[in-house]
Amino acid sequence: MLRYSIFILALFVFISGFFCACKKESFITDGDAKFRLSEDTLHFDTVFTTRGSTTQYFLVFNDNDQKLLINNIQLMGGSSSYFKLNIDGSAGTQFSNIELAANDSLYGFATVTINPNADSLPFVIRDSIKIEYNGRAVFLQLEAYGKNAIFLRNAIIDKDTTWNKKFPIVILGELTVKEGSKLTITKGTNIYVNANSPIIVNGTLEAIGDTIPNQITFQGDRLDEPYKNYPGSWPGIYFKEKSHSNILEYCQLKNAYQGVIVQSPSPVSGVKLQLNQCIFDNIYDVAIGGINSSIAAENCLVSNCGYNVSVVSGGNYDFKHCTLASYGNNYVAHKNPVLAISNTSSEKVNNDLTFNIGNSIVYGEGGLVDNEIVLSKDASKAFAFNAQNILYKCKKNLDASLATLTNCIQNQSPLFDSTDNARRTYLFTLKENSPCRDAGTNASFLPFDLVGKIRSNATQPDLGCYTFYKK
Repeated sequence: MLRYSIFILALFVFISGFFCACKKESFITDGDAKFRLSEDTLHFDTVFTTRGSTTQYFLVFNDNDQKLLINNIQLMGGSSSYFKLNIDGSAGTQFSNIELAANDSLYGFATVTINPNADSLPFVIRDSIKIEYNGRAVFLQLEAYGKNAIFLRNAIIDKDTTWNKKFPIVILGELTVKEGSKLTITKGTNIYVNANSPIIVNGTLEAIGDTIPNQITFQGDRLDEPYKNYPGSWPGIYFKEKSHSNILEYCQLKNAYQGVIVQSPSPVSGVKLQLNQCIFDNIYDVAIGGINSSIAAENCLVSNCGYNVSVVSGGNYDFKHCTLASYGNNYVAHKNPVLAISNTSSEKVNNDLTFNIGNSIVYGEGGLVDNEIVLSKDASKAFAFNAQNILYKCKKNLDASLATLTNCIQNQSPLFDSTDNARRTYLFTLKENSPCRDAGTNASFLPFDLVGKIRSNATQPDLGCYTFYKK
């Protein structure tokens, strides 16, 4: 009798468990079932025509304790849509009868490729994804900004060529300006450079912009989050041995691995690279680099770079009214000096060096650097570092046998308007009580600042690329 009772009890437990399991695994059919999407809209930042975007994803959540049957997922534009859809590993435009387990989620992926049209301005492409379940329909919006462009793949400039602002220039593969040829870039032109696309100048590059919004910009071709702000997203511009008479004016170079690297003396008279009113920002390695060459920089801002300025193997350099500043952040750690000057190199290539800097700021914070100016000399060659009316940060005094300092301010904060490392927002204009105000000399005076404002005090101008003005 006992054995029979145990059998009946076991059978009852089994049947109860079976029906409970069936109940748990049944579908919820209520129209008010708990259903949610991780996004209501997928935004694709500016996508160049024909290039395609990165993949964005969304999640479909079943927050119920029962299975949910998704009757249909449909890309409303169908096969003619600029967007492409992938649901849980399968590509297509429509997906039916998808079972989503209790408290589970489903991945969806979308990309976009935009065909060119005749419009030179950005244009908006839209579509939607319709998700149907339990007699309800929910829509996920898709939105992309497209832009036409001129695409240059492994291009060689072998004759005088001019680029203008009508269409952006997208560089794919190495761009080479041949010896004897000149590339002219006019104001307002935007250049987008692929990660594997160095710009090699054996001839001449003349890029002359104007104040905002007519600056000339060089940046990477990834404009989607988070890649658009990554340093090292394109290689940089390299001025080789035969190059000469180069000028960048009102240009902005950002997010590169290196900014401009200038090699060897100019083969003709004059400075090899002139930089006027230029901005270098978020450069992973060297922003302005010279290798036994010649660079003149006026009213330039070089901010948050691996090395803001680095010179090796000698050469001739002149910097006036420049702001060289680095603040360690989660993109570029401040672990190298802002200004590194040497007449030798790791390969022991030694040459005479003259470096003049006036009415400028050389400053850094938020890293492990004590001395923002580092000088290195090979005794067999001449070395002259002349700093007149600059503010600089150095825990250790510069060697008097290497550096001539005149009316300089050491180890005081320049009191920039705003430096927010957490948000990576920086405003390098000066506060009213900045020690850089009225601290300059007319010997390095420039009548206008980086943004074209007049420097009213010609005898004692403000230091750096910006003159102070009340807002």
